[in-house]
Amino acid sequence: MRKLPMVSRREFFTLAAAAGLSVSNPRGFLASALADKTVSPVNPDQALRDLLDGNKRFMKGQTKGPRRSPAEFSRLAAAQYPEAIIVSCSDSRVAPEILFDVGVGDIFVIRVAGNVVSGAGVTVKGSIEYGVAELNAPLIIVLGHSNCGAVKAAKQHIDATDSLPGAIDGLVELVKPAVAQSKGEPGDALENAIRKNVEIGVEKLKNLDPILAPRVKEGKLKVVGAVYDLSTGEVKLVSQK
Repeated sequence: MRKLPMVSRREFFTLAAAAGLSVSNPRGFLASALADKTVSPVNPDQALRDLLDGNKRFMKGQTKGPRRSPAEFSRLAAAQYPEAIIVSCSDSRVAPEILFDVGVGDIFVIRVAGNVVSGAGVTVKGSIEYGVAELNAPLIIVLGHSNCGAVKAAKQHIDATDSLPGAIDGLVELVKPAVAQSKGEPGDALENAIRKNVEIGVEKLKNLDPILAPRVKEGKLKVVGAVYDLSTGEVKLVSQK
Protein backbone atom coordinates (compact mmCIF):
# COMPACT_ATOMS: atom_id res chain seq x y z
CA MET A 1 0.00 0.00 0.00
CA ARG A 2 1.33 3.46 -0.86
CA LYS A 3 2.34 5.43 2.19
CA LEU A 4 0.76 8.80 2.84
CA PRO A 5 3.02 11.85 3.11
CA MET A 6 4.52 12.33 6.56
CA VAL A 7 2.56 14.79 8.69
CA SER A 8 2.87 15.96 12.26
CA ARG A 9 0.77 14.42 14.99
CA ARG A 10 -1.20 17.65 15.32
CA GLU A 11 -1.90 17.78 11.57
CA PHE A 12 -2.83 14.10 11.52
CA PHE A 13 -5.59 14.39 14.10
CA THR A 14 -6.95 17.56 12.56
CA LEU A 15 -7.09 16.01 9.09
CA ALA A 16 -8.49 12.73 10.37
CA ALA A 17 -11.26 14.45 12.28
CA ALA A 18 -12.06 16.67 9.32
CA ALA A 19 -12.34 13.58 7.14
CA GLY A 20 -14.78 12.01 9.56
CA LEU A 21 -12.47 9.20 10.70
CA SER A 22 -13.25 7.68 14.08
CA VAL A 23 -11.01 8.64 16.98
CA SER A 24 -12.97 6.80 19.67
CA ASN A 25 -9.74 5.00 20.57
CA PRO A 26 -7.28 7.84 19.96
CA ARG A 27 -4.19 6.15 21.37
CA GLY A 28 -4.73 3.05 19.26
CA PHE A 29 -5.54 5.23 16.27
CA LEU A 30 -2.28 7.14 16.66
CA ALA A 31 -0.27 3.96 17.28
CA SER A 32 -1.57 2.44 14.05
CA ALA A 33 -0.66 5.56 12.11
CA LEU A 34 2.82 5.65 13.59
CA ALA A 35 3.33 1.97 12.73
CA ASP A 36 2.25 2.77 9.17
CA LYS A 37 4.79 5.63 9.14
CA THR A 38 2.19 8.19 8.09
CA VAL A 39 2.70 10.31 11.21
CA SER A 40 6.06 11.59 12.38
CA PRO A 41 6.98 11.39 16.08
CA VAL A 42 6.85 14.68 17.91
CA ASN A 43 10.26 16.31 17.89
CA PRO A 44 11.11 18.81 20.69
CA ASP A 45 13.11 21.05 18.37
CA GLN A 46 10.39 21.10 15.73
CA ALA A 47 7.75 21.87 18.35
CA LEU A 48 9.85 24.82 19.49
CA ARG A 49 10.35 26.06 15.94
CA ASP A 50 6.60 25.84 15.30
CA LEU A 51 5.85 28.00 18.33
CA LEU A 52 8.50 30.58 17.51
CA ASP A 53 7.25 30.74 13.92
CA GLY A 54 3.76 31.35 15.26
CA ASN A 55 5.10 34.16 17.43
CA LYS A 56 6.73 35.74 14.38
CA ARG A 57 3.36 35.70 12.61
CA PHE A 58 1.79 37.30 15.67
CA MET A 59 4.40 40.06 15.73
CA LYS A 60 3.85 40.80 12.04
CA GLY A 61 0.07 40.84 12.32
CA GLN A 62 -0.14 37.82 10.01
CA THR A 63 -1.79 35.35 12.37
CA LYS A 64 -3.65 32.36 10.97
CA GLY A 65 -5.80 31.82 14.06
CA PRO A 66 -5.89 28.06 13.44
CA ARG A 67 -8.39 25.55 14.85
CA ARG A 68 -10.54 27.90 16.91
CA SER A 69 -14.03 27.25 15.56
CA PRO A 70 -16.69 25.33 17.51
CA ALA A 71 -16.31 22.48 15.01
CA GLU A 72 -12.60 22.15 15.81
CA PHE A 73 -13.33 21.97 19.53
CA SER A 74 -15.86 19.24 18.88
CA ARG A 75 -13.45 17.21 16.77
CA LEU A 76 -10.93 17.11 19.59
CA ALA A 77 -13.43 16.33 22.34
CA ALA A 78 -12.30 12.70 22.62
CA ALA A 79 -8.61 13.35 23.30
CA GLN A 80 -5.79 15.87 23.35
CA TYR A 81 -2.27 15.62 21.97
CA PRO A 82 -0.52 18.94 22.68
CA GLU A 83 2.97 19.37 21.33
CA ALA A 84 4.18 21.67 24.10
CA ILE A 85 3.57 22.64 27.71
CA ILE A 86 3.63 26.37 28.48
CA VAL A 87 4.15 27.52 32.08
CA SER A 88 3.20 31.17 31.95
CA CYS A 89 2.15 34.04 34.16
CA SER A 90 -1.55 34.65 34.84
CA ASP A 91 -1.19 38.22 33.59
CA SER A 92 -4.20 39.16 31.44
CA ARG A 93 -1.87 40.47 28.73
CA VAL A 94 -0.11 37.13 28.32
CA ALA A 95 -2.23 34.66 26.33
CA PRO A 96 -0.03 31.82 24.99
CA GLU A 97 -2.57 30.60 22.42
CA ILE A 98 -2.66 34.08 20.89
CA LEU A 99 1.00 35.08 21.05
CA PHE A 100 2.10 31.70 19.60
CA ASP A 101 -0.77 31.71 17.06
CA VAL A 102 -1.92 28.17 17.82
CA GLY A 103 -5.32 26.54 18.05
CA VAL A 104 -7.27 24.21 20.30
CA GLY A 105 -5.31 21.14 21.35
CA ASP A 106 -1.91 22.50 20.34
CA ILE A 107 -0.51 23.55 23.73
CA PHE A 108 -1.07 22.51 27.35
CA VAL A 109 -1.00 25.69 29.44
CA ILE A 110 -0.34 26.10 33.17
CA ARG A 111 -0.77 29.70 34.30
CA VAL A 112 0.24 31.04 37.70
CA ALA A 113 1.17 34.55 38.80
CA GLY A 114 4.90 35.05 38.37
CA ASN A 115 5.17 31.79 36.36
CA VAL A 116 6.65 30.28 39.52
CA VAL A 117 7.78 26.66 39.58
CA SER A 118 10.05 26.28 42.61
CA GLY A 119 7.92 26.04 45.73
CA ALA A 120 4.69 26.20 43.73
CA GLY A 121 3.51 22.85 45.08
CA VAL A 122 1.85 19.78 43.62
CA THR A 123 -0.81 21.62 41.64
CA VAL A 124 1.72 23.28 39.33
CA LYS A 125 4.37 20.55 39.20
CA GLY A 126 1.76 17.82 39.03
CA SER A 127 0.06 19.54 36.09
CA ILE A 128 3.38 19.78 34.26
CA GLU A 129 4.20 16.13 34.98
CA TYR A 130 0.77 15.10 33.72
CA GLY A 131 1.43 16.89 30.44
CA VAL A 132 4.67 14.95 30.03
CA ALA A 133 3.76 11.53 31.44
CA GLU A 134 0.21 11.21 30.14
CA LEU A 135 0.10 13.51 27.11
CA ASN A 136 3.71 12.88 25.98
CA ALA A 137 4.42 16.54 25.27
CA PRO A 138 8.12 16.78 24.30
CA LEU A 139 8.63 20.47 25.09
CA ILE A 140 8.18 22.71 28.13
CA ILE A 141 8.53 26.49 27.93
CA VAL A 142 8.72 28.51 31.13
CA LEU A 143 7.43 31.85 29.90
CA GLY A 144 8.04 35.06 31.80
CA HIS A 145 7.11 38.51 30.56
CA SER A 146 8.27 42.11 30.76
CA ASN A 147 7.04 44.32 33.60
CA CYS A 148 5.87 41.29 35.61
CA GLY A 149 3.91 42.44 38.65
CA ALA A 150 4.91 39.47 40.82
CA VAL A 151 8.62 40.03 40.19
CA LYS A 152 8.21 43.77 40.64
CA ALA A 153 6.52 43.20 44.02
CA ALA A 154 9.29 40.85 45.11
CA LYS A 155 11.89 43.44 44.14
CA GLN A 156 10.09 46.19 46.07
CA HIS A 157 9.60 44.16 49.24
CA ILE A 158 12.78 42.09 49.43
CA ASP A 159 14.46 44.56 51.78
CA ALA A 160 11.31 45.81 53.46
CA THR A 161 9.92 44.65 56.78
CA ASP A 162 6.29 44.95 55.68
CA SER A 163 4.22 42.12 54.28
CA LEU A 164 1.56 41.86 51.60
CA PRO A 165 -1.98 40.74 52.48
CA GLY A 166 -3.17 37.16 52.40
CA ALA A 167 -1.50 34.55 50.24
CA ILE A 168 -0.01 37.24 48.01
CA ASP A 169 2.87 37.51 50.47
CA GLY A 170 3.62 33.81 50.16
CA LEU A 171 3.59 34.03 46.38
CA VAL A 172 5.99 36.96 46.35
CA GLU A 173 8.32 35.06 48.69
CA LEU A 174 8.69 32.39 45.98
CA VAL A 175 9.96 35.03 43.54
CA LYS A 176 12.41 36.75 45.91
CA PRO A 177 15.28 34.27 45.23
CA ALA A 178 15.32 35.44 41.60
CA VAL A 179 15.65 39.05 42.73
CA ALA A 180 18.44 38.17 45.16
CA GLN A 181 20.38 36.02 42.65
CA SER A 182 20.22 38.64 39.90
CA LYS A 183 21.23 41.53 42.13
CA GLY A 184 24.32 43.32 40.88
CA GLU A 185 24.07 42.06 37.31
CA PRO A 186 24.60 44.69 34.61
CA GLY A 187 21.51 46.12 32.97
CA ASP A 188 17.97 46.75 34.18
CA ALA A 189 17.38 45.21 37.61
CA LEU A 190 13.74 44.25 36.94
CA GLU A 191 14.51 42.66 33.59
CA ASN A 192 17.37 40.72 35.16
CA ALA A 193 15.10 39.42 37.93
CA ILE A 194 12.41 38.41 35.44
CA ARG A 195 14.97 36.48 33.40
CA LYS A 196 16.47 34.86 36.50
CA ASN A 197 13.01 33.82 37.69
CA VAL A 198 12.52 32.00 34.38
CA GLU A 199 15.95 30.37 34.57
CA ILE A 200 15.25 29.10 38.10
CA GLY A 201 12.03 27.50 36.86
CA VAL A 202 13.80 25.86 33.93
CA GLU A 203 16.53 24.34 36.11
CA LYS A 204 13.95 23.07 38.58
CA LEU A 205 12.02 21.27 35.87
CA LYS A 206 15.08 19.87 34.10
CA ASN A 207 16.11 18.16 37.31
CA LEU A 208 12.66 17.18 38.58
CA ASP A 209 12.44 13.46 39.34
CA PRO A 210 11.00 10.96 38.76
CA ILE A 211 9.27 11.95 35.50
CA LEU A 212 10.96 14.94 33.88
CA ALA A 213 14.68 14.55 34.60
CA PRO A 214 15.08 11.08 32.99
CA ARG A 215 13.34 12.23 29.81
CA VAL A 216 15.53 15.33 29.63
CA LYS A 217 18.66 13.16 29.93
CA GLU A 218 17.38 10.82 27.21
CA GLY A 219 16.69 13.74 24.88
CA LYS A 220 12.96 13.01 24.78
CA LEU A 221 12.05 16.24 26.58
CA LYS A 222 13.38 19.77 26.14
CA VAL A 223 12.87 22.47 28.78
CA VAL A 224 13.56 26.06 27.78
CA GLY A 225 12.91 29.50 29.18
CA ALA A 226 11.64 32.57 27.39
CA VAL A 227 10.46 36.11 28.09
CA TYR A 228 7.56 37.74 26.29
CA ASP A 229 7.88 41.47 25.60
CA LEU A 230 4.51 43.13 26.20
CA SER A 231 5.36 46.13 24.04
CA THR A 232 6.67 44.31 20.95
CA GLY A 233 4.93 40.95 21.18
CA GLU A 234 8.23 39.10 20.78
CA VAL A 235 9.12 35.90 22.64
CA LYS A 236 12.88 35.62 23.25
CA LEU A 237 14.56 32.45 24.49
CA VAL A 238 16.70 33.04 27.57
CA SER A 239 17.92 29.63 28.69
CA GLN A 240 18.08 27.16 25.84
CA LYS A 241 20.75 24.59 26.69
